[in-house]
Amino acid sequence: MKINTKDTGIFVDLARKLHGINHLPHWAILILDAGIVLFSLTVTYFLMNVWGIPNFGIMDDMYSFLLMGGVMIIMLYLHRVSVGVVRHSSIKDILKISLATFSAFFVLIGISYGYKWITSTRQLLFGPPLAFYVLICFLLLSLFRFYVKLAFILFLKLKDGKEMKKVLVYGIHDDAVAIGNGINESEKNGLQLAGFITPKDNKFRSRIAGKKIYRVSDLLENQYLMEIFDGVVFTDPDMRSDELQPLINELIQQKVTLYHSPLLLVGEPFESQKQLKQLQIEDLLYRDQINIENDEISKRHLGKNVLITGGAGSIGSELVRKVALFKPALIVVVDQAETPLNDIKLEMEKSFPDQKFVFHLANVSNKYRIEPLFKKYNFSMVYHAAAYKHVPIVEENPHEAIHVNIMGTRIIADLSNEYKINRFVMVSTDKAVNPTNVMGASKRVAELYVQALQNKPGNTTKFITTRFGNVLGSNGSVIPLFRKQIEAGGPVTVTDPKITRYFMTIPEACELVLQAGTMGQGGEIYVFDMGEPVKILDLAKRMIKLSGLEPGVDIEIKFTGLRSGEKLYEELLSDKSTTLPTHHEKIMRARDVRHPYDYMDDRTKEIARATVRAPKEELVKMIKDMVPEFISNNSEYSKLDTPTKIISPKAV
Repeated sequence: MKINTKDTGIFVDLARKLHGINHLPHWAILILDAGIVLFSLTVTYFLMNVWGIPNFGIMDDMYSFLLMGGVMIIMLYLHRVSVGVVRHSSIKDILKISLATFSAFFVLIGISYGYKWITSTRQLLFGPPLAFYVLICFLLLSLFRFYVKLAFILFLKLKDGKEMKKVLVYGIHDDAVAIGNGINESEKNGLQLAGFITPKDNKFRSRIAGKKIYRVSDLLENQYLMEIFDGVVFTDPDMRSDELQPLINELIQQKVTLYHSPLLLVGEPFESQKQLKQLQIEDLLYRDQINIENDEISKRHLGKNVLITGGAGSIGSELVRKVALFKPALIVVVDQAETPLNDIKLEMEKSFPDQKFVFHLANVSNKYRIEPLFKKYNFSMVYHAAAYKHVPIVEENPHEAIHVNIMGTRIIADLSNEYKINRFVMVSTDKAVNPTNVMGASKRVAELYVQALQNKPGNTTKFITTRFGNVLGSNGSVIPLFRKQIEAGGPVTVTDPKITRYFMTIPEACELVLQAGTMGQGGEIYVFDMGEPVKILDLAKRMIKLSGLEPGVDIEIKFTGLRSGEKLYEELLSDKSTTLPTHHEKIMRARDVRHPYDYMDDRTKEIARATVRAPKEELVKMIKDMVPEFISNNSEYSKLDTPTKIISPKAV
C-alpha cells in the first residue's frame, strides 16, 4: 500500500517552502524558547489556582515570574540549547534541555534557601509550584522540538509529491530498531516504516516505535500481507546469514523490493550515512571478508618501493588503493591501457595526495620498457596482475596470450630474480586448473615458470602465486552484462543451463593477494576458500526477479551454447593437487606438479621464438605439450588433442 499525495497540493507547496528555509538564527530560537518559558509559568500559575495550591511563595507573583523565568532563560543560554537546528533535534538536545532546566531548578532552590537564611524567615522564597514549573518547562521545550522535527519530516516527504513506500525492517534487536527509527526520522528516503519482522512467536503482539511486529510465518502464509508492503530492510549481518536465505528467496519470488543497510554507529544520524540501498545480486553472493593481518602487511610495505603491473585493471587498481593505505615510499603502477591508467592516476592523486606514485605506460612483454624501472627503483614487493583474460578473444589470438601471459610474466619474474626483489606475487586464475582454453593454459604455463624459477640456483626472491575465481564487478564479469541486458528489456544470455562458476568480490581478491604476499615462503600457489559454486542460470533468474520482473515472461532467458574454450565447471585445484592448510582458515595451499627450471626456461624461450612465424595451431600444440592436462573444449584446437600427447619430464 502506498501513500497517495495527489490531493495534497497545499501541503506539497508548503513543504517546498519549508524546504527552502535553511534554519533560524540562534537568537530567534532563544526568543522562541523564552516564549515557551513564559508560557510554562502561565500554565503553572493556572494549575496552582485550579488545585488550590499556594502560588509562588512569599514573593509577589510578578517578581517570582521575573526571577524564575529569567533564571531559566539564562540557563538555557549557558547550556547552548538554542544553538542546534530545531528540525534536526536529537537525544543530545533533549539532554541539554534537561541539564538547563534542572540547573535552573537548583539555582532557584539555592536562591530560596539563601533568602531564608539571610532574612531569618521561616518560609522559602518559592513554594511547591517551583517543581511543577521546571517539569512543565522541560516537557514543553522538548515537545516543541519533537513536533517541529516531526512536522518537517512529514512535509519534506511530501515535497516531491511522490508515493512513499511502506517497508518492514527484519529483526527486533537494537540494530534493527535503530534502522527502523532512522527510516522514520530520515527526511528524504521516500520510505515509511510499517513494522518489524521477527522469526520468533510474538505472543503478546508487542509494538516497537508504535509499529506492529509481524512473524515471518505470517508474512509467508498470508498473501495479502505480502501485497500491502513494498519492501523489506535487512541489516547487512542478517542479510548474509545462511538461515535467512530461504526467506530472501521467497521475498524475491514475490517481487518484494529488498533493501540492506550496515549497522548504524551509536549516535550517528541515519540520514547522514546514506547507506540504505536496494539489494543487488552482488550482495547475495557476498561473504564476510577475509581478515587480513594488517600489522604484517604494513611491515612489508611501510616505507618500501612497490611495483604493481596491470595496475589500471579491476584487480590491479584495487591493489593500488589497498597498498597505498600502508604508506609505502613509492608505488609504481604499470599498464598498457592509456585511459584507465590516467583514470587511476587522477583518482590516486586526489585520494592520496601525500603518497608518491609513478604511472608508467608500458607493455609487460617489452623488457626494454620494464627493466629501467627495476634499475631505478629498489623494489621490495612486486605484484604482477597484468594479463589478457577474456577467454573467447584469447582463444582466437594465442600469439598475444604467449606474449603477455607467458613472456610478460617471465620478464617480470626474471627481473625480480635478477634484481633480488624480496617478494613476487602473481595473480592467476581458476581457469589454469585442468585448462580447456588458451587463456587458462597460458596462465598455467606462467604458474609453472614462476614455480620453477623459485628453484633456480642463486635465487633469493620468494615467488608466490594466488588463484582466483570470477571476480564480481571486474571487467567482463557476467553480472554487469546481465544488468545491461535486463535494462535493455532482454534477452538475458546464458551459455548453458548447467554452467556454474565460483565468485568472489574485488576486495576479497586483493586481500588474498596481500595476505599471500606475507604468508608465502616461495613456490606456493594459494587458493581462497570460495564456498559453493553458483549456477549461472539461477544467478540470471534472481537478477531478473530483483529487478521486479518475471523470468520468461518479462525478460527472456536465451541459451547461446558454450563459447570456444569454455567449460561447464570451474576448478580451483587440479586432480593431482593436494591441499595443505595455512594459519588462515580461508586460505589453502595447493601443491601442484613442478618442472625443473632448465626445462621451463628452454620451453618458454622456444615458444617465444615460434610466435614470430608459427601459425596459431602450432603454438597451441606447444602449450599443450607443456600442459598435458590442457584439453580444448568446444574449440578449433580440439583436433590437437590426441591420445599420444608429449609427456613432460619428471616433476620435481
